[in-house]
Amino acid sequence: MARIYDNIDIKFTDGLRGIIENAGVKRVDFCVGYFNLRGWNLIVEQVDGLPGGYVYEDDKRKLRYCRLLIGMHRPDEDLIRSLYSHREDMPDSEYVQRCKRQIAQDFRNQLLLGLPTRADEQTLRRLSVQLKEGKVCVKLYLKEPLHAKLYLAHRPDDNFNKIQAIMGSSNLTYAGLTKQGELNAEFADSDSAEKLARWFNDRWNERFCLDITDDLARIIDESWAGDRTIPPYYIYLKTAYHLSQEARSGIKEFTLPPEFRHDLFDFQQTAVKIAAKNLNNDKRGGAMIGDVVGLGKTITACAIAKLYEMAFASSTLIICPANLQDMWRKYIRKYDLKAEVWSMARSIDVDSARYYRLIIVDESHNLRNAGGIRYRNIRNLIEHQGSKVLLLTATPYNKDFSDLGSQLRLFIGEDQDLGIRPEEYIRSIGGEREFQRRHSDIHIRSIRAFEKSPYVDDWNELMKLFLIRRTRTFIKENYAQTDEINGRKYLLFPDGKKSYFPDRIPRAVKFATVPGDQYSRLYSPEMISLMEELKLPRYGLIHFYDENKAGGIQPHERQVIENLSRAGGRMMGFCRSTFFKRIDSSGFAFLLTIYRHILRNAIFIYAIDNKLPLPIGDENALPDDYMEDEDGTEGFFANTDEEERQDGDGQQIAIPTDFDYYMEKAKECYSIIENRNACSWISSKYFKRTLKQQLRHDCEVLLKMIALCGVWQPDADPKLNELEALLDGSHGADKVIVFTQFSDTAHYVYKQLKRRGMRQIACATGGSTNPTDIVEHFSPKSNDKDYSSEEQYRMLIATDVLSEGQNLQDAHVIVNFDLPWAIIRLIQRAGRVDRIGQAANEIYCYSFFPADGVEEIISLRSRLNARINENAQIVGSDEVFFEGNEQNLRDMFNEKSGSLDDEDDNDVDLSSQAYQIWKNATDADPKLKAVIPALSNVVYSTKAATDGQRGGVITYAKTYNDFDVLTWLDAEENIVSQSQKRILNALACEADTPAVEPLPNHHELVSKAVGAIGNETTTVGGILGNRFSTRYRIITLLESYYNNPPTLFFSQENKDMLKLAIDDIYNYPLLEGAKFTLGRMLRTNTSDEIVDYVLEMRKNMTLCRIDEDRNEHKDPVIICSMGLKQKS
Repeated sequence: MARIYDNIDIKFTDGLRGIIENAGVKRVDFCVGYFNLRGWNLIVEQVDGLPGGYVYEDDKRKLRYCRLLIGMHRPDEDLIRSLYSHREDMPDSEYVQRCKRQIAQDFRNQLLLGLPTRADEQTLRRLSVQLKEGKVCVKLYLKEPLHAKLYLAHRPDDNFNKIQAIMGSSNLTYAGLTKQGELNAEFADSDSAEKLARWFNDRWNERFCLDITDDLARIIDESWAGDRTIPPYYIYLKTAYHLSQEARSGIKEFTLPPEFRHDLFDFQQTAVKIAAKNLNNDKRGGAMIGDVVGLGKTITACAIAKLYEMAFASSTLIICPANLQDMWRKYIRKYDLKAEVWSMARSIDVDSARYYRLIIVDESHNLRNAGGIRYRNIRNLIEHQGSKVLLLTATPYNKDFSDLGSQLRLFIGEDQDLGIRPEEYIRSIGGEREFQRRHSDIHIRSIRAFEKSPYVDDWNELMKLFLIRRTRTFIKENYAQTDEINGRKYLLFPDGKKSYFPDRIPRAVKFATVPGDQYSRLYSPEMISLMEELKLPRYGLIHFYDENKAGGIQPHERQVIENLSRAGGRMMGFCRSTFFKRIDSSGFAFLLTIYRHILRNAIFIYAIDNKLPLPIGDENALPDDYMEDEDGTEGFFANTDEEERQDGDGQQIAIPTDFDYYMEKAKECYSIIENRNACSWISSKYFKRTLKQQLRHDCEVLLKMIALCGVWQPDADPKLNELEALLDGSHGADKVIVFTQFSDTAHYVYKQLKRRGMRQIACATGGSTNPTDIVEHFSPKSNDKDYSSEEQYRMLIATDVLSEGQNLQDAHVIVNFDLPWAIIRLIQRAGRVDRIGQAANEIYCYSFFPADGVEEIISLRSRLNARINENAQIVGSDEVFFEGNEQNLRDMFNEKSGSLDDEDDNDVDLSSQAYQIWKNATDADPKLKAVIPALSNVVYSTKAATDGQRGGVITYAKTYNDFDVLTWLDAEENIVSQSQKRILNALACEADTPAVEPLPNHHELVSKAVGAIGNETTTVGGILGNRFSTRYRIITLLESYYNNPPTLFFSQENKDMLKLAIDDIYNYPLLEGAKFTLGRMLRTNTSDEIVDYVLEMRKNMTLCRIDEDRNEHKDPVIICSMGLKQKS
């Protein structure tokens, strides 16, 4: 009776091993439908032990050990049909080779599935040896699908039972040999076995069976399991190759317009092509060029505009700060662009605007406030026209990633599927289901999901889709040449001229102070204490609003109140910081600030006393164009009296200290404000009495501050005196630009220097009519202008209005008259002169410090910062000031080299960094262009860890939606890092870096890293969020409605449709528009109306985001891994 193997009572593996190991067995024949290479480990030992036997094949006597016939691994059906056509001509070898290549690829893919193990690796290597030594021979049967599973063991010396046979359902796969659900029977009678052997031989010798023995051996040897040494350098380059896929694709796909091929450096041409690739992607809609200051973003953007103009016969709109419009118009004329230039502040009629295929937003970081009027205007235009958007900025974000989110939202919809998710954030909170529980109304692959993440890796991965950002250090190391004479780095212009990279030299101007002088009084503890006493009630009006007094409030007044509630607390922090910043700037600017503050308080007091409405202007709502060190206007209060027009050009400046004076002025100013019609109004009767009390309290404190400072004596201003000495002395013949944060200080310095006899001096602020003309007269060469020396300016006093978008590299000396709290502002100022084309070897960056040292300034800033942040917690502000600048101040005070350099290459976008690694390597060795792409996935190597570097294994994998995940685990399976940039740097090695023995648990660490990614699902249903969410409330309403019986007006068909809508809402996130509308309807509409609207939205597919690949599980793909082995 036949023995049965069902993998339950008797394991088929035991039976198969048994017949192979039986005494006298010399060779085996297997016929199976499918063959899994990794399943070979169950019989590899037994096959190795076979002595072999002779058979006749094609009339030749051959020694065989194991013959394997595979019947269900099949190539393209057309190819098979051609092999068996009735035509007389024989299929040529090309057909056969195509067939073999396709089958080989199927087996290659086998080796990429699942997780690698050490046991699999050893088995595959032994199988490769068996194939190459002839111990295993493999053929594909192609005549028809062959489902048979037959296992024959030949023992020719046995006279009674020469062949043992097992036939059944088990394929030669791990599952087939070991899992339940199989049935196999062993046949003992010799007659049946002989018939089965003849059946096998007939098919083995079929004329178009393909012998793939050598192909399988080669597949294994070329796979991750191959017994060969992979250089660590190859793993490093394979990682860079995959991470730079988008960049490489763009560079191949696009060709530069002819007029730009000679004007752009290589790194600029690369940016044009990568940005064009991003813009051309319909799923993205935009790109951002974020190169640091001085690398030519403007001309790069012009090339992109020209490329679009040529490809689509379209026009471009350039939106920029008002002071940059003239500069852009010069470029439009130079390159004959079909483009228009608009100021960011321009009001936009969306319906009547002409169509622009491309919209360029210059200095896009100015649009960080998504609630501002300017932002909404530009966003509405882009959305209405469906334009592609190119953002230009050297500072993509200031303090928070929300800055990036706001800029990307200009062209990314809230519900738009980005194709990637904030993986680090999802992991940190416990997985996808927890994300859905916390954020039930947010699509997990949307910009809103990323805005929940505080993790830089998530934002780096997102910005890979949009951002091109390089630093000067990056350009020097990868694109610059080295002068053989002086060893300096330079870029080569097409005309042969060299543009060197100058060194930035920090210099400290230390001015002496005397106890009790006007400067010391500004920084005295008494002055700081008075500043801390200020209540600033105008910036917290919402706290004085009395709901009980607002019974007859008008709708427009209600809107004003809502605006106060949103912005008041934040403005309190801004105001408090401005007081100290203007002390830092100049005593003159500080006194003007106090004067204006008292006057504005007096206007409010005047309105309250006379029962008049209060003027509410931009200062009570966060300004659109707010920048921390803004050169701003004074809104509707500006220049309402003669003292505020004080130019600061006198020998002494006195500010009134009599409060009656301010009340008289308040009456005049109120009348002026009424006539201007430039603000909102709200009745003063809606506010508590304490508002006037605190206004008067602040006025008294501010008057004490004026008295403490005393009359300002410009001739005794130590900073001004040192500046004059610098301009007349060591840099008496040089062009010098003096930067300050405030226009008041700029005008003060300008007027005072002119009064002291300085000539060829100009002043540029946000209020300048034509700053571009001033710049051209100061720096004509870099702006392609030709002015005589008499027509040029030697000195330029400017606010940070010139720290963006202007070429000032005729100068090489910068003076920071005051110190911004953000070090990036100083770097940007240096970047105005440290630009391509700068001829000087060194750029001098002067900053003013009191001679007694920098610690007092640091102490005062820290004290004020604590006060601001304490206040922020009280009023709910999300602004934090003065983060991490203490050491920067000390470095500048001590003139430390490098303190004003650009940030290092960690600031370079990942795609650009990876592309440059790839390009540098393939330029040095072109053969790598073929070698690296040919490397199999899952391939690995190991290198020695550098000193101080943690050991372990770095794994690079891709999720099913092509999200790059790099994970570094130490030998104990602890996470070292998941920062892609840190890991890419850890992978870095040279071409001759030797491979070392892998860690014993290398594959286990790879499996652990990939397991942490886990199988992802595209949707997670059944999580509705908290009971106050729109999704929860709408489900509750709809389910209650559904439980009612059908009626004449709501049929069973409608009820069935409602059930489908409920299921959709339960399983998928609501679209943003649907969520907003339903949230509003829940407050105002009846259940019948809501149900009808839900059914209508579902019919129109505007209710939920439903993924096409719903609930499919897909495994990550392992690209490669690198072991880091510490020295023992």
